[in-house]
Amino acid sequence: MNPAAGQVDSSERDDESAISFHTNNLRHDGNGTALPYAAAAHEDSDLSLRPPKHTHQVASSPVDIKRAPKSNTRKYVMYGAGLVVLAAITIGLVNMKPAAQSVDRLTLIIDSVKRGDMVRDVSAPGTLVPEHIRIIAAVNAGRVEQLPLRPGAPVVPGTMLVELVDPNMQLTLLQYQQQLSAAITQQANLRSTLQQTQMSQENALATLRSQYRAAERSAVVFDSLDRKGLASRNEVAQAHDQLSELKTRLDLETQRLEEIKRSTVEQLTLNDEQVKDARSIFEEQKKRLAEMKVVAGESGVLQTLGNPQLEYGQWITPGMELARIAQPGRLKAVLRVPDTQAKDIAVGQVVTIDLHNNSTATGRVTRADPSAQLGNVTVEVSIDGTLPPGVRDGQTVDGRIIIENLKDVLSVGRPSYGNAPGKVGLWKLSADQKEATLVSVDLGSASVSAVQVLHGLSVGDKIIISDMSQYEDAQRIRIR
Repeated sequence: MNPAAGQVDSSERDDESAISFHTNNLRHDGNGTALPYAAAAHEDSDLSLRPPKHTHQVASSPVDIKRAPKSNTRKYVMYGAGLVVLAAITIGLVNMKPAAQSVDRLTLIIDSVKRGDMVRDVSAPGTLVPEHIRIIAAVNAGRVEQLPLRPGAPVVPGTMLVELVDPNMQLTLLQYQQQLSAAITQQANLRSTLQQTQMSQENALATLRSQYRAAERSAVVFDSLDRKGLASRNEVAQAHDQLSELKTRLDLETQRLEEIKRSTVEQLTLNDEQVKDARSIFEEQKKRLAEMKVVAGESGVLQTLGNPQLEYGQWITPGMELARIAQPGRLKAVLRVPDTQAKDIAVGQVVTIDLHNNSTATGRVTRADPSAQLGNVTVEVSIDGTLPPGVRDGQTVDGRIIIENLKDVLSVGRPSYGNAPGKVGLWKLSADQKEATLVSVDLGSASVSAVQVLHGLSVGDKIIISDMSQYEDAQRIRIR
């Protein structure tokens, strides 16, 4: 090998080492002057466009060293890991439950499902009314003249409540009295006439009877003379003809007398009826005039005077209500039960009545209306025993009618939403009672404060029974 060539090669290697050192630390221009970083970067972009230098100028000219390209494996791994994380986040967001609404526990009413006996009952409002009320109505028309009493006053039979006045009533009474007097006079005249007629007939009959007996004796005399030949046949026949005539007249007059007697009885009977009718009309009118002073028919308490209240000078028509009298102390409860709950009410069921004065009373159903009015069925309850002092007619009460006693059933407090029997959604609390989920529950018979559970719940489950209508679109809520 040529020594010179060896020296050149060694020199070139030294130069390449020096160039590599300067290239890695500084950038130079074409004359070997150091460049700033930006200029160096620009210079690098121009290196590929410059012609190659001779080997003997390597020491004074910058030269780019070809490097191996960087591997993209790490970048691809990072991209893949990012895609996996993004996919996992997306799947988690899709499967994530919607944020539950938060509810304050203090605003909720929570009850537990339990097993045992459940009393099925119906609650309804009502009022106390007297068991016996007498309504006094006007018999006659008239003007209110006096009102001596006011509602609330005790009355006894004969106590005057209202006095009415009508001048036509007195005039009508006089007319009926006149008609009665005329009927009595006519009856007297008829009786006298009939008696005179009967007496005349009896007198005529007595005369005819005497004549008949005389004719009968004359005929006997002529028959005796005829047997002795002392009387002619003509005289004997004349005596018998006269006897026969008188016999016939006597029979006719006797029948006439009987007819007169029968007719007299009939006429007097008819006339007596007329007089009786006239007397009845007069007495009725007299009674009606007396009824212008309206009086109480029984003992009690005056509840009302008219409906509305009567006033002085008011004109009253027949049939108008004038007063109401109730027997004190005997009150009954009249309850207004919703028609949807009244189907199982029957006579004899026990009722507990809240009198709203820290006391209660018991009674039994005595009657229920067959039809509903304005969505309610009227139920009457007879109260057992004596009511406490201070209870009055018209006082508002609440009645609780016991329908039946269900044995060994699941029950829970009656929710304020949903209808029973039927299927309804109830909010069931979780085991830690921090969440509640809407579940479907089959409810059975319901009472005032409890409802029977048929399916969907178990003993010990906690249920929200307060109003949850504002969360009807949610499936779960969070309880704080």
